[in-house]
Amino acid sequence: MSEQFQGYIYLSLAMALVGSTVIASKVIASGLPPFTATALRFALAFPLFLVLMRATATAWPRLQPREWLILLVQAGAGSVGYTTLLISGLRLTPAADAGVIIGTLPIVSAAIAIVLLGERPDRSILLAIALAAAGVLSIVFRAGSGGTHSLLGNILVFGAVVCEGLFILINKRLTTAISPLALSTLMAGLGVAVSAPIALLEIPQAAAVTTQSITAVAYYALVPTVGGFLLWYAGLAKVSGTEASVFTALAPVSAVFLAFAMLGEPISANQLIGIACVLAAVLSLGFRLPSARRSRSEAG
Repeated sequence: MSEQFQGYIYLSLAMALVGSTVIASKVIASGLPPFTATALRFALAFPLFLVLMRATATAWPRLQPREWLILLVQAGAGSVGYTTLLISGLRLTPAADAGVIIGTLPIVSAAIAIVLLGERPDRSILLAIALAAAGVLSIVFRAGSGGTHSLLGNILVFGAVVCEGLFILINKRLTTAISPLALSTLMAGLGVAVSAPIALLEIPQAAAVTTQSITAVAYYALVPTVGGFLLWYAGLAKVSGTEASVFTALAPVSAVFLAFAMLGEPISANQLIGIACVLAAVLSLGFRLPSARRSRSEAG
């Protein structure tokens, strides 16, 4: 088996785990308040990241006060905001809907870069954003028709995606290079610090905690958070960044089909249309990147 093919397997498994976080969050939502679940997630993951840093002799970065503030905002948006909004949204909406919406993350990040960073997109990026928007709208319009599909729930899930997009772009404001493992460790530690005080206010709501929700939090913390990190960066070491970006399209597909297999949620025509639009959007970016890179090198 070639190293490149091994990389493809690692990346596929990593994105399948990302999709499974939607299922875990659905189970968590039925038995734990969002901030309590978030604090538990990072409290479990943080010690493991510390062990990994020690085992790999990864150095802590030396940061300026301004950069610590950036990391705190980044943890508040990406670590805490994403998890709490996702769990809150999944109290109202099916996991399959959430899976399709989460698949728009690469496109939402591109849109945020256009609005907040002033980047000038070409037509292919605008087309990708339009396709992703169509995928989300196919879910939102069905949500408005009643049943178990919730417009508010889908809005909360989309808010989680926006938080994750901000998480990615806020990182660009750092001037000090931070290794992926060190950044993940810092995000887990700061995630506990941000979410734990609010979790204390949720103690009355935590009385109805279930064994299933605790198990789901443990799974979320240990398997997708830590295991997904290891698989993703093991795969990234064997393939190009362009190839890796294409594999992000597997996350929403994984979420939708796991929702069908594990939660018994039906797959509707709207969800299939949403998956198709999101996949087309992400794959169009993946196929665009090599030509864009060639164009820049030729211009150089």
